[in-house]
Amino acid sequence: MQPTQNGIIRSNEPMLAVMHRWLDLVVIAGVLFVVLWFQETTLHRDHWISLLITLFLFYLINDFSHLYGSWRGEHSLRELRQVGGNWAAAFAAAFVTDYFFFQNTRLPDVEKVAWFALGLISLWGYRVLLRQIMRRLRSHGYNTRSVAIAGAGELGQRLANNIVSTPWMGLNLMGFYDDKTSDPIPLATTSVSIPVNGDMRQLINDAKAGIIDKIYITLPMRAELKIKWLLDELSDSTASVYLIPDVFVFDLLHARSESINGLPSISIFDTPMDGANRIVKRIEDIILATLILGLISIPMLMIAFCVRITSPGPALFRQKRYGIDGKSIEVWKFRSMKVMENGAKVTQATRGDNRITPFGAFLRRPSLDELPQFINVLRGEMSIVGPRPHAIAHNEEYRKIISGYMLRHKVKPGITGWAQINGWRGETDTLDKMEKRIEYDLDYIRNWSLFLDLKIVFLTIFKGFINKNAY
Repeated sequence: MQPTQNGIIRSNEPMLAVMHRWLDLVVIAGVLFVVLWFQETTLHRDHWISLLITLFLFYLINDFSHLYGSWRGEHSLRELRQVGGNWAAAFAAAFVTDYFFFQNTRLPDVEKVAWFALGLISLWGYRVLLRQIMRRLRSHGYNTRSVAIAGAGELGQRLANNIVSTPWMGLNLMGFYDDKTSDPIPLATTSVSIPVNGDMRQLINDAKAGIIDKIYITLPMRAELKIKWLLDELSDSTASVYLIPDVFVFDLLHARSESINGLPSISIFDTPMDGANRIVKRIEDIILATLILGLISIPMLMIAFCVRITSPGPALFRQKRYGIDGKSIEVWKFRSMKVMENGAKVTQATRGDNRITPFGAFLRRPSLDELPQFINVLRGEMSIVGPRPHAIAHNEEYRKIISGYMLRHKVKPGITGWAQINGWRGETDTLDKMEKRIEYDLDYIRNWSLFLDLKIVFLTIFKGFINKNAY
């Protein structure tokens, strides 16, 4: 009978990650008790309910987002951003649940804010402290790993540069092993030359001798037979073996590993809005859109009235755009033109465009015509932050001439975005302008985090509303 293989690709969870699981719960509970003690508040059953809901949701979101894995090879800032986003999402969801399902109002707003702020500082603080302790230990030779790279090609050199330039990971690079060269390999971005310790047969001998802890295979995929031979031979050693496919020399979009009923696969183009990230993003959108609509509802009614009385036609214009996964959505805007183009040909607005009404020109400069899109956000069709949605006609035009154009639809379109606050908004009368916009859109998707979203929202206040390209 064939043995069943489940979960071939797993997250690596060392002892430090197990420690994080328990410390997180202790820290969150401890901070709440400190806040209650400082406020001289008697601990009540409702406080326990709030605490247990928060702990459960935070643990669940962390598990979904694979927070409790190995962070040895990751920069600390990325871990802190994920912890902060998960804590914010869990905290908000916990108190929405607490309020609507348990009618629990015993924890005053001041104590909630204090619990959230001190909890975030504590969760960050002890992680930074542990990182510093581990770095000190690794710099003195503790908790380090001896590693070797099989293949001295482009991918192997990139990996070597990453290892050499980040000594805090505690990876001691012994050198390359390669069948085609024996000369030391100078790394392009450092002044270091890495020795070639021998060919693949020598690598196998060294691995069997127990002098290598980790082996990274960076051979090209066309060397399938050699890779299979190497893996078979290395199975007779105690070294941990990692295969890095040469697809990673390309510009990938949120690449990740996935197991399909035990069969491992690597995604080349994927979305960051998966699992807990999707929940965090949706909570962010609902909270921000609700708050903003509450503030702008009366101005929106006034704008709608002015649109109607200053030119013939409806106050709102609904234009079909591509949403997430390239599915068609209707984006709402205040009408700013005398025409409402929504067909196979849509002409972009230009400076001095005679289709724009006088009041429409006033609306377009500070992007007030985009305000109804906060309704799209609440409906789940758009996000507060994301690539700006283009007319379908423009999508069909540019997808043929800009590589990777349609990858911007791996997330929901947004009211504001990374491209817009960096100056790439308005008319794209030349191809290079659209290419720069797409470049920033894809950069946003690759590096998405709750912190980046909040940064873009904040910068939009100063950079996003008024722009020389808006007309």
